[in-house]
Amino acid sequence: MGNSIFANCCRHVTDLIFQTRSFNSCDERSPLLPKPPASCTVFLDMPEASQRAGPYPDVIPSEAVTESLQKCTERVQDLPKAKGEEETATTCDSSCSKLSVAATGLLQQAEASYALAVLPLDLEKGSAVLLRGAQLLEACQRHVKLEDGSLDRRSCNQEEHVATAACRALPADLQQSPDCCREATALNSEMSFTDLGSVSKCRSAAPSLGSCETLETSTSDLSANTEKIPCVPKTVSSSLHDETLAQTQDTGADFVLTDCTACPSGSLNCDPDSKVHVLPSKQQQQQQKRRRRKKKLTLLEHPSGVALMNGSGPHENLKGDKDTRQNGHEEAEPGEDGNDQEVIVIQDTGFTVKICAPGIEPFSLQVSPQEMVQEIHQVLMDREDTCHRTCFSLQLDGNVLDNFAELKTIEGLQEGSLLKVVEEPYTVREARIHVRHIRDLLKSLDPSDAFNGVDCNSLSFLSVFTEGDLGDSGKRKKKGTEMEQIDCTPPEHILPGSKERPLCALQPQNRDWKPLQCLKVLTMSGWNPPPGNRKMHGDLMYLYVITVEDRHVSITASTRGFYLNQSTAYNFNPKPANPSFLSHSLVELLNQISPTFKKNFSALQKKRVQRHPFERIATPFQVYSWTAPQAEHAMDCVRAEDAYTSRLGYEEHIPGQTRDWNEELQTTRELPRKNLPERLLRERAIFKVHSDFTAAATRGAMAVIDGNVMAINPSEETKMQMFIWNNIFFSLGFDVRDHYKDFGGDVAAYVAPTNDLNGVRTYNAVDVEGLYTLGTVVVDYRGYRVTAQSIIPGILEREQEQSVIYGSIDFGKTVVSHPKYLELLEKTSRPLKIQKHKVLNDKNEEVELCSSVECKGIIGNDGRHYILDLLRTFPPDLNFLPVEGEEMPEECKKMGFPKQHRHKLCCLRQELVDAFVEHRYLLFMKLAALQLMQQKANKQESSGALENGTPPENGTADSEKSESDDGKIDDNVTGLEQVKELAETIASDDGTVDPKSREVIRNACKAVGSISDASFDIRFNPDIFSPGVRFPESSKEEVQDQKQLLKDAAAFLLSCQIPGLVKDCLDHTVLPMDGATLAEAMHQRGINMRYLGKVINFITKTPGCAQLDHIFKIGISELITRSAKHIFKTYLQGVELSGLSAAISHFLNCFLSSFPNPIAHLPADELVSKKKNKKRKNRNLGNADNTAWASMTPQELWKTICLEAKNYFDFSLECENADQAAEAYNLQKITLLREISLKTGVQILLKEYNFDNRHKPTFTEEDILNIFPVVKHVNPKASDAFHFFQSGQAKVQQGFLKEGCELINEALNLFNNVYGAMHVEICACLRLLARLNYIMGDYSEALSNQQKAVLMSERVLGIEHPNTIQEYMHLALYCFANSQLSTALNLLYRARYLMLLVFGEDHPEMALLDNNIGLVLHGVMEYDLSLRFLENALAISSKYHGSKSLKVALSHHLVARVYESKAEFRSALQHEKEGYTIYKNQLGEHHEKTKESSEYLKYLTQQAVALQRTMNEIYKNGSNANIMPLKFTAPSMASVLEQLNIINGILFIPLSQKDLENLKAEVQRRQQLQESIKSGEQLEPEDKVLEEKEAEPSMPSAEIPLTQSSA
Repeated sequence: MGNSIFANCCRHVTDLIFQTRSFNSCDERSPLLPKPPASCTVFLDMPEASQRAGPYPDVIPSEAVTESLQKCTERVQDLPKAKGEEETATTCDSSCSKLSVAATGLLQQAEASYALAVLPLDLEKGSAVLLRGAQLLEACQRHVKLEDGSLDRRSCNQEEHVATAACRALPADLQQSPDCCREATALNSEMSFTDLGSVSKCRSAAPSLGSCETLETSTSDLSANTEKIPCVPKTVSSSLHDETLAQTQDTGADFVLTDCTACPSGSLNCDPDSKVHVLPSKQQQQQQKRRRRKKKLTLLEHPSGVALMNGSGPHENLKGDKDTRQNGHEEAEPGEDGNDQEVIVIQDTGFTVKICAPGIEPFSLQVSPQEMVQEIHQVLMDREDTCHRTCFSLQLDGNVLDNFAELKTIEGLQEGSLLKVVEEPYTVREARIHVRHIRDLLKSLDPSDAFNGVDCNSLSFLSVFTEGDLGDSGKRKKKGTEMEQIDCTPPEHILPGSKERPLCALQPQNRDWKPLQCLKVLTMSGWNPPPGNRKMHGDLMYLYVITVEDRHVSITASTRGFYLNQSTAYNFNPKPANPSFLSHSLVELLNQISPTFKKNFSALQKKRVQRHPFERIATPFQVYSWTAPQAEHAMDCVRAEDAYTSRLGYEEHIPGQTRDWNEELQTTRELPRKNLPERLLRERAIFKVHSDFTAAATRGAMAVIDGNVMAINPSEETKMQMFIWNNIFFSLGFDVRDHYKDFGGDVAAYVAPTNDLNGVRTYNAVDVEGLYTLGTVVVDYRGYRVTAQSIIPGILEREQEQSVIYGSIDFGKTVVSHPKYLELLEKTSRPLKIQKHKVLNDKNEEVELCSSVECKGIIGNDGRHYILDLLRTFPPDLNFLPVEGEEMPEECKKMGFPKQHRHKLCCLRQELVDAFVEHRYLLFMKLAALQLMQQKANKQESSGALENGTPPENGTADSEKSESDDGKIDDNVTGLEQVKELAETIASDDGTVDPKSREVIRNACKAVGSISDASFDIRFNPDIFSPGVRFPESSKEEVQDQKQLLKDAAAFLLSCQIPGLVKDCLDHTVLPMDGATLAEAMHQRGINMRYLGKVINFITKTPGCAQLDHIFKIGISELITRSAKHIFKTYLQGVELSGLSAAISHFLNCFLSSFPNPIAHLPADELVSKKKNKKRKNRNLGNADNTAWASMTPQELWKTICLEAKNYFDFSLECENADQAAEAYNLQKITLLREISLKTGVQILLKEYNFDNRHKPTFTEEDILNIFPVVKHVNPKASDAFHFFQSGQAKVQQGFLKEGCELINEALNLFNNVYGAMHVEICACLRLLARLNYIMGDYSEALSNQQKAVLMSERVLGIEHPNTIQEYMHLALYCFANSQLSTALNLLYRARYLMLLVFGEDHPEMALLDNNIGLVLHGVMEYDLSLRFLENALAISSKYHGSKSLKVALSHHLVARVYESKAEFRSALQHEKEGYTIYKNQLGEHHEKTKESSEYLKYLTQQAVALQRTMNEIYKNGSNANIMPLKFTAPSMASVLEQLNIINGILFIPLSQKDLENLKAEVQRRQQLQESIKSGEQLEPEDKVLEEKEAEPSMPSAEIPLTQSSA
């Protein structure tokens, strides 16, 4: 994760992510171990369900249990290896469940708790050193903070005492000794450290490192009612938390434990005095204990970790196992599994030390023996009261402690020891680190880095709408119920029907951002470096400061600290001023000379430690904002230094040398991956290096285009130049030396890099050992495409012809092959569906290949086998590749294909190939089944012969099974199970099969185009239809079959995938909101964007296309902006740097403004000097006249856009300017502006733009703030975590919420371990977890998890990404459930505003949003407002779901309820009648919904009659009438919440205590049943029934997806 503070955050993030806990005592902080709990009374209040111990207890709390654990261990070890994994799983299961019973009782008396870390033996012995090295290295990589620009880089062994948090991330048992550190660094010196430019910003912004208490103030108060919360259980699969993880998670506050499984990752934190204290002060809050998680880890080896799951009998795991092996994730032989099952027990306890720092009271710190001294340093540099110190050592009894020593190795360090913080003399490097750290503390709340897209900072606005942190629910609950305080009126522009779309509201001003100014200027003095005679007086460097009071001072940094000197701006006088205020820390010095600094700095630090950690952790990849407010540019010494030193020529970390990216990328791939901890470590390293490489490549590409890098072939024409910067090779997307002449020239050269990147992505995903790809990043910047690649060792020294030993360098004229490459590529051919084939070379010799001819194999000087140029990994798309003499299928011709495209590199997407193969597989099954049935029918009389009729797997038993399957197929009980079983029977053909059945299979194979006639196997030959490639005569037939297969695939895209996409949109299973989400939906189905025009046409021809209005609208705006982007790209190439902002604003005016003839403002010098232009033409990459762009007019641009849309997308746009387009297709100009800005990387000023002014242009050059690169890169995946996540989702869908929750928690842990704290996939995990918490009744935990999901979505995807909008809606629901009504409304209003901006009002999702808003407003008795939203929702639902749908019925009911509350019974009756009619027609008279509606109608009628009577009475008798009291019902919160749940697709089933008892018994019965089932297959049907039964009474029941039926 680029520049992340893994130490601060990740390690505890997973933990924060799980449970709400209370902060209890003020001396807490143990990253690793709990104190022995004194009492554990909390248990008594736990709901019984949560006390039920699961089958895999994670926590074994006391000595009494350790013996039985060891017995359990022995049992695992005694298992005969031959018996499969299933038995291991059950044995463990049974032995451990006995422990769990004891566990709960023992918790109360757990006096001396042990941490049980169970490691596989193989890790402990042989590979320990290796692992240690790798982990250490990793840790350092995450953590080493370089605090002074270019000069200083660190590695662990060089300067020990600054490697700030290097070792926090190390597995505890591996943090042995400094030597180990050094040895590890030596071992891995080739992998250097990450770019940590901004770590300290985060670090400083973070609360004490590892004292996550402050980090998690968010949840501090939620835990007021923790006692009632059923904690989320965790499965034993925490094998991962092998200590590696233990470190990456910080556990700040305490848990209230329900049972031994109930605590995520098994940490056992029973609080000594389980009451919630109100902490006296922030500082004490910061000193909380950090708790050591105790683990019981059993590593049963399974590639996907699936076997460790709770709940679903062991048989599933075996399947998982087979699959992963096939995919090449796991090359291990079955025999190796045995020794992974041995277990070692490590025991440990934590203790408290006192820290005595100069100038503050001594304070206590909870530490663990596993920790390094270094980690205490890090904590001190982050605490509010000690954060200004960086240069100090820790001393015990006068002895300086070694930074890399583990605490347990230090003699005399024990409970209560006093550690002194001793100030050390500075060196130049320490002084620079100090200044950088102070600057980061000063900038910790400043968002400018996020607006400028620097150092992986990005924006988040959630805290503006929640007024700080949602964790304060405890305090706010009281207020929530007093309605008067809530101001519910939304801003005008959010109300339904409003046409105004302001832009400024997108980035509301955050109060914290008007930063407290501490200094006007802090910068390096011009008098640096000190002259020789001053060096000898100890001067290290000079600083220049202007205080807020406007005092100008010069400061000397000397070895003893900082003091004022007598220099001025023009006069050098290094003598100390009088008084000189010598201070060891710069902050102390500034405190003395500037009172304002003193006041504001301390206020700033208070705010810093209060922020949510997710607001400040760096993201793994840079996210750019397309708008930014006007910011004044302030002086910043560090930024200035970075810009001119470290940032250009070389990376920051290793003195005098650059990072060897290729070596790092390949070394991480070679890390071992036999078991879970190894795979985690490997994936983490791969991800880390990739994100660093992407950041470096992006920076380099920008430098290349900006002209800051010297070409390696400077004499050649600009387009042909190539560059090397920072060990990365850069080339431009132009057709150099007519390489792509036959493929479309420059256009082909432009798409080749993205195709190549897709190839790299897929080969990386297959992950074959021994086959290497290059690090590849494609950057689009200022109209140019730059490809950045890591460099193969030795490739620059030799000619390409000599290097290539496999493939072709001239598109198939000369072709060579190599046995080793064939062997490696053969392994990828199955997952990638590539056929091994022969081609002819120039000498007409046959050459065998297992890839396309362009794919080149080169053996580097490091002996590794590299493949590059993977642009034709996938088969060509024949719809866009007309070939003479080839007939296309009917479906293609009907839609106007084949169509000439502008280049010949059109490929099918991998998703399409996979979908096509799957489609063929089902076809194959059906054909085979039908033929077998016919055979059976023909041969019914002789059953003996029939038994041979199906190819047996082993003997006749199987054929009988098959026979019964056929019977089922006959009886229409068909389903994939039978078909699959049949397939397996067929596939394992062992030669004893009678010819008839062979025939069946052969026919089926032939019919679907399989390359084998004994089993289903479809592969593509990527060289078919490749210009210049010739095939030998011998493979003529094969080539014909391949051609047919390609035609079928092209037809499949048109006849199945496009209609499938449109159908999904009609069903609302796919709900894109903007261009990006539409593109994603298309790509998931394998549809390339060049088919966009066809998709839109298909929509217009679909019956009921009004229900697809939103898709049509998104499609058109995507089509327009993509066409405009193509034009913009070439337009920008003709602009030189000085005219960039003028050119961009001119383009946007032509594109969006109603002003008829905008005039471009040419930069003044261009108009004057003609000579200069001629000279400089060569430097400019474009070849046009540099001012040609200025003559563009709106008419011309729109004409070109329509032409482009026709040529590229084959769609006819009917509009001549922006206004017509907006009118004809009902588009919003602001949405078009957002789309074009995101696609081109333009950043515009945040202000209100008037697009419709016909008198002056919309944009001026001042409105264009920046242009960012658009970056495409590989996204390495966390495979194990993903398996857990999927299994968790599956469990939840089956209704096993608790198990699902455990698995998802586990997945979350793994994701954090691989990706760090911030990632899209973690966001999805948190969202699901929050939903489960909510369903299981744990509202405050749901709120806490969802808050993290929102923050993460804002940071990683963007503040107005459709995903973020959804997250806001979920958060609002959970806020409402937590009685935070005004917050819930604010969040819903924000979501509505974002949706209006991104799309507009007319979207099916808007109906859901408006229903939510209407219901909440109804709840706070704002009836008129509520009606506006609910009636809008009703209108939208009727349009998109049809007026007869159940959604609409529900909408009518909601409106009726509001009318009832207003006592307008006539309107209420009218709406409820509509709803009743729909229910009656759709569900029938006797459905409960229909009955409910009919009851409500009766009630309304009574009320209406009563009201009428009363009115009549009043008319008759005037004021002395005898009035009956009327019941006007204000809605109860509970009823509003119930309706909110229904519209959001969550159904609860209330349970009594008795139900819970039954449920418990049922679950236990199910678990026993599953244990008894050895082969799951036979009992699957009964099992299913059982699961359904179980789902009914299960806690709050399974979450029901939002479909019409749920209404």
